[in-house]
Amino acid sequence: MWEQVKRRIFSFLSIKDKECLLHFLFEIIILLIFLTGRELRMRLPNGITGFYSSKANNPPQVDGKQFKQLCFHFVSHKGGKVIDFNVPQYPMNFYNVRVEIFNMQFYILLNEHYPYLAFATAVEFGNMKFVDIPVLFERFSPFYQVMDTASLNVPIGRILEEKNKHELNSAEWEEIAYWKPNTIGEIIFNYWD
Repeated sequence: MWEQVKRRIFSFLSIKDKECLLHFLFEIIILLIFLTGRELRMRLPNGITGFYSSKANNPPQVDGKQFKQLCFHFVSHKGGKVIDFNVPQYPMNFYNVRVEIFNMQFYILLNEHYPYLAFATAVEFGNMKFVDIPVLFERFSPFYQVMDTASLNVPIGRILEEKNKHELNSAEWEEIAYWKPNTIGEIIFNYWD
C-alpha cells in the first residue's frame, strides 16, 4: 500500500521536490522517535569492535569492494565526488570515505565487520559527529543497516544496563571498560588499539 501511495505522490513531483519530500519525511520520523523517547533497538554483535577473545570468535568481514563501488556510484549520481576512500587500518575498525556532495563535505563510515553504515561531519579519535543524510540513507539502505543519529547517540549507560542483550565477547567488554566510549556510535566506529 505504501508503495502505491508513494508512486501517486511522486508522479506529480519533480526530482528536486521528491528529494525534499523524502528529507522532510525522514526528519519527521527522527523527530517522532526523539519526542517519544524511543531509540531504535539493536544488538551489538560479537566482534563489532574488531576485538575478539579467540580465533573461534573471529568476526566476519564486509565486502569492501562492493562498498567502494556503491560509494562512487551513489555520490556521483547525486552530483558529488569521493575525495578519499580509506580502508580500515589499525587501529581504525571502519571504512572512512570523505565525500563532497550537496555543497558540503562529510564522511560515509562502514564498520569493517558488520554492515553498519553511518554518516559523520567529524571523524577523529574522541570527536565523532554523526549526521543524517536522508537521500543517501535511502540509497544505502538496501545494502546496509544505515544508522541514524538517534541510534548512534544512545548513551553507553543504556548499553551497560542491557549488557545481557548484546553478543559482545569478553575482549570487547574489556575494551569498552578501558576506552570508556560515550555512545553506541563510538563502539561501532572506533580507533581502539
